[in-house]
Amino acid sequence: MLTKSLFASLTPLRHSLRPRYSVSARLPLPSNVVVRYSSYSPLGKTSSDSRKKVTIQTLQTMYKKGDPITVLTAHDFPSGHVADAAGMDVVLVGDSLAMVALGMEDTNEVAMEDMLVHCRSVSHSRPPHGSYELSPEQALQSAIRMVKEGGMKAVKLEGGQEMAPTIRRITQAGIPVLAHIGLTPQRHHSIGGFRVQGKSVAGAVKVMRDALAVQEAGAFMVLVEAVPGEVAALITERLRVPTIGIGAGVGCSGQVLVQVDMLGNFSPGRFVPKFVKTYADVWGESIRGIEEFKRDVKSRAFPSREYTYPISEQELLEFRSVVGEVVDQESGHSE
Repeated sequence: MLTKSLFASLTPLRHSLRPRYSVSARLPLPSNVVVRYSSYSPLGKTSSDSRKKVTIQTLQTMYKKGDPITVLTAHDFPSGHVADAAGMDVVLVGDSLAMVALGMEDTNEVAMEDMLVHCRSVSHSRPPHGSYELSPEQALQSAIRMVKEGGMKAVKLEGGQEMAPTIRRITQAGIPVLAHIGLTPQRHHSIGGFRVQGKSVAGAVKVMRDALAVQEAGAFMVLVEAVPGEVAALITERLRVPTIGIGAGVGCSGQVLVQVDMLGNFSPGRFVPKFVKTYADVWGESIRGIEEFKRDVKSRAFPSREYTYPISEQELLEFRSVVGEVVDQESGHSE
């Protein structure tokens, strides 16, 4: 999302936040937290709710000032909400959710309806962002669905020069487009797999041409994936719009990572791309907490009185005295 900013990936043919408070009665509550007594309650507000809305103009201003733009993926309400609460400038509902949330092999498997469900989920955390390969008109219809049904503010679209007409059609309809060039995961079969792009002169020239083409078609920002840092920096210098790098070096206007990757929310042994820095161990902490919960349940240490609703001694005594009568009455009714 523009963060308060949300973008969704437009996907080929079939394709396309509040953190939970664990409130203890022993701790003083923040003044903006509404106490609720159910796990099914809406999540609480955070200080990010008072943040000024990030718009396309905001991002352009940051770009002109040289202020790096922070982008993070999200695939549901909690992940979008925590990204917003942490102050991300943009939250991207990327089709990487195919693998990290839906257990699919790659992004080509995710369908438009899947994307819409996840877009709606993330957009509930903040105001947020299309199948596009058949024609510009098809892409426009998909983009409109992402905005109207998914609650997005813009769409992300993979492809360079060949996608310029499609980008132009969508932007002419008033929907902002974040272009995606370099390594384009949805097209990994046609580009030889998940390989670094732009490592040769010819490859670097192609990435440059793609960047210029999507800029001229109206993209307000360009995501550059898996390109040598020096190449991405030179491309960034030549563009009039910001670039967001993922595996493209520090010379881009901003950076994005997949939230699951950077938080370490995956089992040991999973392949992680070279460009991913893991900032936390969510998997390890989750395993620790779940194992402790299991031990407490097995030993009947949980739930203790601290986590159990009380009843007065008098009411309990009276209830004990009528239990047999109630059971006998109900047994009789069932005969």
